[in-house]
Amino acid sequence: MDHEISTAKFAGIRTPFRQIMTAMQAVLIKDVRSELRTRYAINALILFAAGAVVAVSLGIGFFGLRRDADSLRIQAVLLWIALLFAALNGLSRSFVHEEETRTLASLRLAAPPLAVYLGKFWFNLALLLVLDTVTTLLFVMFVRVQVANIPLFVSLLAAGSLCLATATTILAAVIAKASFKNTLFAVLAFPLLAPTLIVAIEGTATALGGGSWSEGFSALRTLLAYAVATFVASLFLFRFVWEA
Repeated sequence: MDHEISTAKFAGIRTPFRQIMTAMQAVLIKDVRSELRTRYAINALILFAAGAVVAVSLGIGFFGLRRDADSLRIQAVLLWIALLFAALNGLSRSFVHEEETRTLASLRLAAPPLAVYLGKFWFNLALLLVLDTVTTLLFVMFVRVQVANIPLFVSLLAAGSLCLATATTILAAVIAKASFKNTLFAVLAFPLLAPTLIVAIEGTATALGGGSWSEGFSALRTLLAYAVATFVASLFLFRFVWEA
């Protein structure tokens, strides 16, 4: 009986909810402390986003002052491209760092797979929220992007970030042992995220133009549905990826 309980614990099966939450918190705190020491992921995210915004501002100036439908869509495209490629440049780091420092085996013993996934997921989501804030402020300052419906805009950014976090967390675990990690991560992530990127762009353009909640609800609902579906699928699949 004791052997069965121990096996179930480390396999992530029948593990008490409180144990999983405690282990998840430990994984999250470990990643946050490691990131604060090295600042690798957050520097990569912010520098890429800042570089993209500066390049856009130098190329097109105060493009955000234009309020026609095509200009609003272009502003949304530029914003989400900066967010997407900055995310692809830094979000794989959580699992890649474990592989580079040879701590994967220790992490497998210390926490159940579900707790590892949830800890990494919340860490990536926190990075994305920082990225969203910095990128949006830079676009407002340098490109003069004007957000007419701020609550809808923030909701779409949050929903899009959920999609990015759910998809990239499981993919980061998949490519952790690959030889060309960053290239493979981008190749796998882009087709998976392209449909949601299109939806997020359309919804963001609506928010920038002052569209109502009813006009942006379809995009918001689609993004949330994708995030939930990807999150649930990741919960079921992560244990097999993690123990492979």
